[in-house]
Amino acid sequence: MNLGKETETLEFKKTTGEMKAAMVSISSILNKHGVGTLYFGVKPNGDVTGQDVSESSLRDVSRAVYENIKPQIYPVISEEIIDGKSLIKVEFSGDNTPYSAAGRYYLRTADEDREVAPEELKVFFEANKYRTKWEMDKSTAKADKVDRSAVKTFWQRAVEAGRLPKGKYNTPIVINRFGLVQDDYLTNAGEALFGNTHPISLKVGVFATDEKLTILDMALFEDNIINLLDKAEEYIFKNIRWRVEINKMERDEIPEIPAAVIREVLANGFAHAIYGGRTHHEICIHPGMITIYSPGDYASKYMPEEYIKEHHESELRNDTISKMLYLCKRIEQFGSGFKRIDSLCKDAKVKYSYENTRNGFKFIIYRNRIHSDILDVTLDVTLNGTEKAVYAILKQKPDSSREEISEKISKTVRTVQRALDSLKDKGYIKREGSRQYPVWQILK
Repeated sequence: MNLGKETETLEFKKTTGEMKAAMVSISSILNKHGVGTLYFGVKPNGDVTGQDVSESSLRDVSRAVYENIKPQIYPVISEEIIDGKSLIKVEFSGDNTPYSAAGRYYLRTADEDREVAPEELKVFFEANKYRTKWEMDKSTAKADKVDRSAVKTFWQRAVEAGRLPKGKYNTPIVINRFGLVQDDYLTNAGEALFGNTHPISLKVGVFATDEKLTILDMALFEDNIINLLDKAEEYIFKNIRWRVEINKMERDEIPEIPAAVIREVLANGFAHAIYGGRTHHEICIHPGMITIYSPGDYASKYMPEEYIKEHHESELRNDTISKMLYLCKRIEQFGSGFKRIDSLCKDAKVKYSYENTRNGFKFIIYRNRIHSDILDVTLDVTLNGTEKAVYAILKQKPDSSREEISEKISKTVRTVQRALDSLKDKGYIKREGSRQYPVWQILK
């Protein structure tokens, strides 16, 4: 008889001679999941070997739990017979974390028990507390405050991706099937994903330089996650460079940054964010880089480079949101995001970095500068800062008025006019139309 594989909540020990290791497993499972089962008399591969069971051996297990696991728990310890072989089954649970074994703390990772420092344990519990509480709590939005078109977009994409079986779906089926409604109210996860209450804010902007000084365009989107992902993607693709390749008489348009990279970073930003905090999601497009910011500190104990070089299970802050984004193929595979991003960026010769702060996580994608960049204002060293900013705005919007430019770069109209005259004299621009309503032709 084989009981299968060990998991994050199931542990096998061959005999009670492994009592010390058993206590470690119990504490690590309690700290990670709060409930689990341990068998004495089973090999790590699941083969049942049996264990001598008597009142004395059952008391030994009970005493070991009492002496080693703190705070105190009260497991159910019993004999179980499988294929005529006796086993000791220990069923345990507890919600008074953290639990220690002989004074040390552990966390369960796959089928292994890893010792952790109290500081790391604190970070884990803070993230875990947020995850379990926020998503399942009722929002203030009634169950009918649902964007039905967003729900339809979700299930159509999920079925097309083969991650949801073909069948008849509608809004009530989806939100009830995935536990997104509670007592006639959307859960927080349900409202964030599909609410028509504008639950999530996303700030987007295009800047003339790599600093947030001269704003060429700025917008605020307030919507649900499903719609915001589409809006964010559209905004980025509208404001980056594309090249054209002719392949077998077909015209292919290729973005300077792989579309899969943009989609993966955006989806992970929404999946791992902390909602209801002091900051919002934000996308900034600069001449030399794109930054994608999500509120809430980094969600995993493993750094991005560890996910790239090694194999680690994904640590999800928002289980439900992550699952829904996976089903509709916004997330390709749990735990593989950074590895995919790294591979795609290397293939496209695109560099990236990240910044992890207490308030949020920022992913930075660097753009390769080319001479024809719409925001490249480094063509002439004789151009001063104001002239470069004005020139960048005109390349973005040739019919900009002096007043519009003045407001964007925080300069007076007179200063803007001087910059326009200088750019015209240097051969960068040429005015078309009337003086009152000019349209500027870009010459360089």
